[in-house]
Amino acid sequence: MIDQQTPLRSGAPRIPVRPRTGRLLVLAVVFVCAACGLVYELELVALASYLIGDSVEQASIVLSVMVFAMGIGSLLAKRLRTRAAVGFGLIEAALALVGGSSALVLYASFAWLGESRYALVGFSLAIGILIGAEIPLLMTLIQRVDRQDAGGAVADLFAADYVGALVGGLAFPFLLLPMMGQLTGALFTGAVNAAAGGALVLWVFRHDLGARSRRLLVVVNVVVIAVLATATVLADDFERAARRAVYGDEVRIAVRSGVQEVVLTGAGRGSLDLYLDGRLRVSSRDDRRYHEALVHPAMNGPHRRVLILGGGDGLAAREVLRYADVASVAVVDPDPAVTRLARTDRALVGLNGHAFEDPRLTAVTGDAFTWLRTTRERYDVVVSDLPGPGITASTKLYSAEFYGLVAETLEPGGRLVVHAGPVGSRPSTFRTVVASVRAGGLTTRPYRVAGRATGSAAGPDRATPGARAPGDWGFVLASAHGVGALGLDPGAPALRTLGARELAAAGRAAECVRRGPEPPSTLVHPRYWEAP
Repeated sequence: MIDQQTPLRSGAPRIPVRPRTGRLLVLAVVFVCAACGLVYELELVALASYLIGDSVEQASIVLSVMVFAMGIGSLLAKRLRTRAAVGFGLIEAALALVGGSSALVLYASFAWLGESRYALVGFSLAIGILIGAEIPLLMTLIQRVDRQDAGGAVADLFAADYVGALVGGLAFPFLLLPMMGQLTGALFTGAVNAAAGGALVLWVFRHDLGARSRRLLVVVNVVVIAVLATATVLADDFERAARRAVYGDEVRIAVRSGVQEVVLTGAGRGSLDLYLDGRLRVSSRDDRRYHEALVHPAMNGPHRRVLILGGGDGLAAREVLRYADVASVAVVDPDPAVTRLARTDRALVGLNGHAFEDPRLTAVTGDAFTWLRTTRERYDVVVSDLPGPGITASTKLYSAEFYGLVAETLEPGGRLVVHAGPVGSRPSTFRTVVASVRAGGLTTRPYRVAGRATGSAAGPDRATPGARAPGDWGFVLASAHGVGALGLDPGAPALRTLGARELAAAGRAAECVRRGPEPPSTLVHPRYWEAP
């Protein structure tokens, strides 16, 4: 039981420092707590975007629920104003534990339960309530150490709060995430939060605490920091166990690059899977069929100079380099970690046919949109082998503006091919990609190729490990001067999984999804609504 504190009096405050010093200490703790609070918010958004997808949706959920909960927390804090010191100390300890462990629990729910949305909403609500309760109590505490008009006190508190939020917002992407990662970064933030709140109450406001309250706060803060420290020590073991639960027991490589998490599983070429931010990008079981369907229809015509957007795994390049009359291939991929694996990992190198060792290939690290805006090169063929349009980060790479830039890089008679996602499960997305390519000034011919008979599919369609992937792939072949019938170049190499007759039927298979014109997706009005 918490013993009753003496109500605030108009006399001199009983604090062990001068009023001005006490006021600065309270504002310093406001600064630290605000920084920690924003780190919790950003960590939830970042991890939820990685685990669930669609960063816009996850940011909207986290921020809206958290702001709503802050209002509830402010109302609930009114009951604690007569016990402001002990109430603030307990709230900061609870916030440190909940916020610090949120990333770990969110990842655990995804790995072992396969669902993290409910945990996301729950943590957003709990953290918001605790953050909302801080300001009313801090307002009471700052008035206790240095009485001033309410307007001035509010101004000081919010100034420290906003500056702290700025520091926390910058520290998360530039310090905590690259140096510690999401799990350890959140745990470290929780420990800082608990230490700051506990130190303020147990030192500056120790005379406001009875012996029982003081012992309670010491025990609670020691336990919280001990739990967070123990979790930090075990974080690497936990992450390995969670990865095995998500990806299976054959995880060979798992790295966090500056762009995404890269996970490579499987013992050899026949069982290799490459995941980028939890989404299956390459499966050796379906790789050949997917990339033959993507590349070879676009190679029917002049193809001396070829540009591949994405495709850092080298698999699309493998198919392009099978043409002896190809003079040069440029691969533009944003993540050097992927191209490094494609050069060095024995299984992936074997799968891509040592594509990066071919002197005709040049690898460029960069964002495809930015690179197209600056290049003056012209190409006979452009292969767009990018993550699916349902992923928020890729939406601009499926916009009308993007295809307008591609059109400017094409030689007269040049051709573009786009992977447009599964037709059967996401027909609206497929039609929107077709409309966006047309809005970029190109004539289109969509086509559809069935996946394996088992229904699994490689390529950028599978949202999470273990999920059933779509049974088909949709593609769009485009050119500024019209696209003829689907077919293979007379000098095309022998294909293992795709025949000329099946390719001719692929165009007819895509016609069945036509239900009327879809508006194109643009940078300011993205229209990809279906989940990836």
